[in-house]
Amino acid sequence: MKKSFSVLIILALWLILLQAGNAQHLEAFFSAHNEITSYEKMSGDSPFREVWEVMIRQPLDHADTSHGFFNQRVFVAERDSTRPVVFITEGYSGNYAARSSYENELSKILEANQVFVEHRYFGKSIPESIDWKYLTVVNAAADHHRIVDLFDDYFTGKWISTGISKGGQTALYHMSLYPDDVDMSVPYVTPLNHSVEDGRHELFIDRVATAEEREKVQDFQIEALKRKEKLMPGFTSYIREKGLIFRIPPDAVYDYCVLEYSFSFWQWGKAVETIPDADAPDSLIYNHLMSVSGPEYFAINGMEDIRTFLVQAARELGYYGYDTKPFKPWLSIRNAKGYLSSMMLPEGMYIRFIPGTNRKVFRFIRKEDPRMIFIYGEYDPWSASGVDFKHKSNMLKIVKPAGSHSTRISNLPDQLNEQVVETLKRWVAE
Repeated sequence: MKKSFSVLIILALWLILLQAGNAQHLEAFFSAHNEITSYEKMSGDSPFREVWEVMIRQPLDHADTSHGFFNQRVFVAERDSTRPVVFITEGYSGNYAARSSYENELSKILEANQVFVEHRYFGKSIPESIDWKYLTVVNAAADHHRIVDLFDDYFTGKWISTGISKGGQTALYHMSLYPDDVDMSVPYVTPLNHSVEDGRHELFIDRVATAEEREKVQDFQIEALKRKEKLMPGFTSYIREKGLIFRIPPDAVYDYCVLEYSFSFWQWGKAVETIPDADAPDSLIYNHLMSVSGPEYFAINGMEDIRTFLVQAARELGYYGYDTKPFKPWLSIRNAKGYLSSMMLPEGMYIRFIPGTNRKVFRFIRKEDPRMIFIYGEYDPWSASGVDFKHKSNMLKIVKPAGSHSTRISNLPDQLNEQVVETLKRWVAE
């Protein structure tokens, strides 16, 4: 009995020493690489053995390093260096991952390590001097390539890239430009737009769900416009209280909130039953509109991350437009053409859309067959410009029935969930 107890103590001590040795090894790895400018171990409960916040020195322009550098924030979470690595290409700020308990659902499914990258020009990954010309798909993909190349020397398992929405776009661009960096990829709710106002989203909204549900949504938009004069005092008071600044008059901002309503409603999976009836009090109409598509989205202050994204949308990522025809009699604006450039970009900025980037991705999808699983929600307007392909052995497209932009593996129907999980585990094991 005493002998068995002694063996258990020795085993426990061995495991503690092993973990300590691994921790020192990871820290030694950081200190051995000059491009890692700082690293700090994160404390708190975590599903991982250890989690680090790391800053990596990146060129502003990977084609010409004489233009300077910036520090990019990366979170490195280790279970075991031999396990797979989930490589998260966040499209925005990484603030939500700045806690040791954060775990991507793929990391949980695959019991994997995790390398989370904040996108350049977001969060803590902002250059000291903003020069928008370096905020390109090519430079962002090169950021990710350098990070994979760096940590591939430490982690020996397979790499799985992933991202949600714009992060999914980022994962797709990275895969298309550096197809050998990762072994597989899972982009969620990822659009691949043709232009700044793609055109497919408006058609999608005209066909989504049932005719009765679409009619309910549009009827509410018309009712909100009919009551505009009554609701404007409260609307302008709200703008004033929040200190919101716009490039257009408040009544035009109100029009855009109504136009945005249908896209936002379907994107986030709102319930048709929550839409007030046409005879509802003004307060219900107003509160519902504000809860689905408030004016903050169109303000030029207080939304730095969104503004950075919109610069990318105007240059390479593309976006969506609005169909104003059903609402013409009640709108104060003539049309909504060019609204992103005229209302939402930094002051004085004009950006010409570059279609070549997306064309490269379209060619990649058409010609190649990488191991990729694209996940979409059926009712999400972004699925209108989702990736499409035929006759592929490896690439899968999973669509959640009536799903929204919040579609994830964890909330897929059982059969689709099992298909995704089994496919990923098989690919990792091969």
